[in-house]
Amino acid sequence: MTQKTILLVEDNPDDEALTLRAFKKNNISNHLVVVRDGAEALDYLFAEGAFSGREAGDLPQVVLLDLNLPKVGGLEVLRRLRADARTRLLPVVILTSSREEQDIVEGYRQGANSYVRKPVNFDEFLGAARQLGLYWLLLNEVPPAAPG
Repeated sequence: MTQKTILLVEDNPDDEALTLRAFKKNNISNHLVVVRDGAEALDYLFAEGAFSGREAGDLPQVVLLDLNLPKVGGLEVLRRLRADARTRLLPVVILTSSREEQDIVEGYRQGANSYVRKPVNFDEFLGAARQLGLYWLLLNEVPPAAPG
């Protein structure tokens, strides 16, 4: 994989547009794949369903995962990723508007690498996107892909 990919799992079109705009404004030019529900996220990551032609070992650099998703919820997506050797070590950042303490606790319990509450204000969101990009795409070292 030449360019580091970001997988954005987001069902809200406004939040998706905001994230895309914030990444562009912060010059984060990585390939961004957007899926809109938990089932689609799992299909993408495990190269199944509509993504069966994708190379399964070509995982994103980081997954930005919303919690409140249709079909399969974010915590269940995370649980399935951590249960599979191929995706167990994949960096997953929960990016959500949830303010529920139980979501934070359960997110970390299920193996999230980070939990970021989406700022409501666009300038704050820009700053958060910049920090996410700097850390997860430039500073963080990811483990080599596990054999499938």
